[in-house]
Amino acid sequence: MPDEIKQWEYRVQTVGSFFGGVKAEELEALLNEWGEEGWEVVSTHIKENENKINVIAKRPLTDRVKRARSLPSYRNW
Repeated sequence: MPDEIKQWEYRVQTVGSFFGGVKAEELEALLNEWGEEGWEVVSTHIKENENKINVIAKRPLTDRVKRARSLPSYRNW
């Protein structure tokens, strides 16, 4: 029996502000929160001339998330 193909869910969030840039403590708090939720950062993208970055993360797609996406009534379990 072949190995199952791993499915992922992805998350993208913009961090920083035009005037304040990206604060290390804000980014660290976000990454720690995501880590506790099982997210792994796979990439970042600097938004030039905006002082912001996009943080892209992934985690294995669970059956619960699949159901929530297909049946909105299950989202608030």
